[in-house]
Amino acid sequence: MEQVLAPRFEFRPKNPMNAPTDGFEYGEGGYDPTKRNVGFNSDEGKIQIEIAGLAEPKSDEAKRIIKEDLNELIAAVVQDKETIEHGIFDKEMMPQEITQVQVGKIVRERHPDLEEEDQEAIRQRVVAAMAFTQEAKKGMIKESQDGGYQAGLLNTAFVNSVRRFAMDVRELDIDLIDSINPFGAAYSILSKAMNEERLRAIQAIVQAKRMTISPEEAKQLATRAVMFKRDRARIPSLTAADPWERRMAEGAKAFMKFKSEGKYER
Repeated sequence: MEQVLAPRFEFRPKNPMNAPTDGFEYGEGGYDPTKRNVGFNSDEGKIQIEIAGLAEPKSDEAKRIIKEDLNELIAAVVQDKETIEHGIFDKEMMPQEITQVQVGKIVRERHPDLEEEDQEAIRQRVVAAMAFTQEAKKGMIKESQDGGYQAGLLNTAFVNSVRRFAMDVRELDIDLIDSINPFGAAYSILSKAMNEERLRAIQAIVQAKRMTISPEEAKQLATRAVMFKRDRARIPSLTAADPWERRMAEGAKAFMKFKSEGKYER
């Protein structure tokens, strides 16, 4: 299990008023408030990353969960059968259906008493930790294949790989993080280990399970549509070029249908 759990991350919103944190080393040139910064505290083994648009937790309990229980939530995600099936084998599923809908559902189920803002702040950090762990390990594998990785320098290699990923992307924001399938690397490994016929058969079985939107999925997508409207001052469009926006619009439409049919009445 330790291979899927994340190193110690500290995520904070990107803000021009941010300042370096004592004990963290920020690489060549040091901390620069005008650029992206990835810091490493070697004494604590902690990596600090700034992400634009990251939600802040409001309650003390949410802050505690982020500080102490992130790996428990990551473990819950990677042990959830439905999430794993679709994350690995359903190539029609958009990453946001995993990172926003499925992970959001798991966070809410585990912490139902928290406010929505706190649940979202926790969710974002769960998917960020999974995304950075996956992308950093992919970078380390490539470096190892190129002969650049040196055994015994795991922490340094991992931090350098995190930094490269953070600097290489066009915009390091929460939208980018949500667009990364946290199970993408697992699919790459399985696709090499399985013959194509068996892989396609499994994909067909998994994809058949999501031909229609369930009442629960519609509810989750409708919640995301409300957040979309709050952030962008418009509702998601069924004819949008962005497939995730279309999916939210479809979910909101299905939610209204299910609601009119009394599917959410107890």
